[in-house]
Amino acid sequence: MAARATLSHDDYTVGWICALPLEMAAAKLMLDAIHPSLPRPPTDQNTYILGNIGDHNIVIACLPSGAYGIVSATTVAMQLLSSFHSIRFGLMVGIGGGVPNGNADVRLGDIVVSQPTDTSGGVIQYDLGKVLSGGQFQRTGMLNRPPKVLLTALATLQAHYFTEESRILEFISEVRAKMTPRIAANFTRPIKEDLLYETDYDHGASDICIGCDRSKLKPRRPRDHKELVFHYRLIASANQVVKDGRRRDQLA
Repeated sequence: MAARATLSHDDYTVGWICALPLEMAAAKLMLDAIHPSLPRPPTDQNTYILGNIGDHNIVIACLPSGAYGIVSATTVAMQLLSSFHSIRFGLMVGIGGGVPNGNADVRLGDIVVSQPTDTSGGVIQYDLGKVLSGGQFQRTGMLNRPPKVLLTALATLQAHYFTEESRILEFISEVRAKMTPRIAANFTRPIKEDLLYETDYDHGASDICIGCDRSKLKPRRPRDHKELVFHYRLIASANQVVKDGRRRDQLA
């Protein structure tokens, strides 16, 4: 990724925000070229990675370490816009938890792209609402739909996916081939660890299911290919991370 001549703040049109340092590292690896840093005003506390993918000049920012949630993301976005006035599109890209069901066979490594519906702009803030009598939670409000130009581009990508193979795995393999084994281990698709347990199973304190009861696994038919699958659906976001299967299914 060779550097090009220094550009100005006004040359950047895409803002890419990540929640985690690992996500920011993955975003950096996707750039065709990395650009030199630009000065920031004292009011901007973000740290940026600048670069391009094709003809698109991109600003990548990450939430402060340990400071997650919508408030933190909003602050990062506002400071980014205050420094880069020509940003046309903002993207939030990162790791998410899937909600498997009969209509969406989401597996580890799959890609989910938010898509609007008749009642939602594509992203739902699931903790924004009010509690009704009896403890029932009712969501209120919704986030705005993406600009039409992005939705048109999304339709083109969907059409391409029906007739052409994705080259994402090819791009990732090319990037990983240049890494040391230690670094490459951070960007490995965990196909063998893709285990789905019953919704009501309590995993305890382990995040990697060491000692979990394998009899509680839900049987799933193996896919007949190793390609990534794209899902164009709603994405749920909030200030809290949900790791309880029953609560997750309730929100879904």
